[in-house]
Amino acid sequence: MTVRYDAHGRFVVSCAGEFDQETVGELAAACDRVDADAGLVVLDVKDVAFADSSFLNTLIQLRNTGPLVLQGPLPDQLHRLLSVTGALPLFEVRDAGAQAG
Repeated sequence: MTVRYDAHGRFVVSCAGEFDQETVGELAAACDRVDADAGLVVLDVKDVAFADSSFLNTLIQLRNTGPLVLQGPLPDQLHRLLSVTGALPLFEVRDAGAQAG
């Protein structure tokens, strides 16, 4: 997982690998570093190999804290998780080729 600010001043967290109850704490800790005035948080999720309900819970908590965008494309398994749980409409998903504004 890498954390950076992009050229537009957005806080970008690039997630890769598997996220479950044992590993999702790293994502939460990284996002805790976001300054309250940072504005938009972008989670680059295109390299997430596996995500469970604890990852989904963390995404919802982040969304409830401030502006959040999932930068895709969404991996199939993550897309299924969001779809089956009815959570997909809660998130703005941007394709990697789209310009985030």
